[in-house]
Amino acid sequence: MDITNATTLPDISGAPIAKARQLQQQSKSGSGVTEKQRQQAKKVSQDFEALMVNMMIKTMRTTVGKDTLTGGGHGEEVFRSMLDQEYAAASVKRGGGLGLAKIIEKDIIRQESRKVTSRIDHRE
Repeated sequence: MDITNATTLPDISGAPIAKARQLQQQSKSGSGVTEKQRQQAKKVSQDFEALMVNMMIKTMRTTVGKDTLTGGGHGEEVFRSMLDQEYAAASVKRGGGLGLAKIIEKDIIRQESRKVTSRIDHRE
């Protein structure tokens, strides 16, 4: 009678242990993403909202007539463009902007947590 074929030994290779540790870390952090990923998601979402606000300001400026006080020119156009960028960035970082950044950040974190979960499931 051959006993080795009838008995199955438990898998102690470390893969289930690694999966258990990842699941523990995921449950501790809540969503499975690291703090660095959260900060990156926040920065990207704020940058995107600032870009949107900048485009809105630029479009609104085209509806207003030219300022004759300063004389215009290429230098003024460049300055206005840079000023609009700073207005947009400041509005998003200080006042919350339009609120898009928070929504985008939550969505990015949700998508990243799905990636972490699917990576854990495929290792089995």
